[in-house]
Amino acid sequence: MKVGLVCPYDFSYPGGVSSHIANLAAELTRRDHSVKIIAPSSGRPSDSPNFIRLGRSFPVPTHGSIARISFSVWRRAQVRATFEREKFDVIHIHEPLSPVLPLMALYFSKALTVGTFHAFHRSTKLYWASQPLLRGAIRKLHGRIAVSIPARDYVSRYFPGEYRLIPNGIDVDHFAKPADPIEEFQDGKINILFVGRREKRKGLKHLLAAFSALKWRCPNTRLIVVGEGHPDPECQRIIAERQIQDVVFTGPIPYGALPQYYASADIFCSPATGAESFGIVLLEAMAAGKPIVASNIEGYASVLEDGRDGVLVPPMQDEALAQALETLVKEPETRARMGSHGQERSKDYRWEVVASRVLDYYEELLQQKKEPATP
Repeated sequence: MKVGLVCPYDFSYPGGVSSHIANLAAELTRRDHSVKIIAPSSGRPSDSPNFIRLGRSFPVPTHGSIARISFSVWRRAQVRATFEREKFDVIHIHEPLSPVLPLMALYFSKALTVGTFHAFHRSTKLYWASQPLLRGAIRKLHGRIAVSIPARDYVSRYFPGEYRLIPNGIDVDHFAKPADPIEEFQDGKINILFVGRREKRKGLKHLLAAFSALKWRCPNTRLIVVGEGHPDPECQRIIAERQIQDVVFTGPIPYGALPQYYASADIFCSPATGAESFGIVLLEAMAAGKPIVASNIEGYASVLEDGRDGVLVPPMQDEALAQALETLVKEPETRARMGSHGQERSKDYRWEVVASRVLDYYEELLQQKKEPATP
């Protein structure tokens, strides 16, 4: 089967959607399917013959994050020529209603066309405003996938229809394999790990506030903050005003080194404030066998079972976050039990499992396309 995977976001920047596409492409290729990734890229064009660069991107602030998307409308002829040349059996567009490349792919696709919807936001103003323009575009999809119930509910409010739920996947073995803890963190302190970009929606300021309270109750604790970017002025103010000790900012860490940080951690914490359609970072921690304290938001609750794999707390509630962390700090047996449950649960999200479900959906849709319509 020949598959074209269309990404709306700049493929030279790391992100959840681009990572999803890269991993799906790798697993489909491993099964002897022919796969090409089609995406904008502002960096050096990929040397891979399986990557087709279409346009550059521009950073657009959106819902507390930055989306790097292409507005290269003059690429229409190139998109059409690419599809005519490659003759894909399946064109799989991620975030198919995003500008501009996905919409052009929808317009020019003559193959079986599948869309995966990743996003979730509390506000639906964007879909509400663009609904009349996009109604015709979404009808071109032969199949629709949503990565979670929140993602499905978000898009189906204005574009109702049948959506197949197929979650994101993770490289379970990468995080579950034994890794040497980082020596400087092996001094007997309880290590709490945060992994994420310095975006307000990731909730780092709430974790810092909670940790400042926890530190008084449990002095033998440390907070390790992994991710690109610098703490914003509000985070710096909290650290300075409360004179918080034992907070370590590592900066960005290569993907290959992340298992060492999970191996060094006793508890993983993700206090995101919302707008998360899924919980990939939670699954990585679960695969590493770590108990979790996380915000009780839709995307996280669809992955983590409260009381079994970890603890869910109301978002932006600093004291509730501190209390949940304190409980796990003081109860090593609970940490071990939750970590074991989470590690077992993470196996359902192996890329081998997820890719099989995607392929089954392709085959189902291809069969439907071959069958004559019922009079």
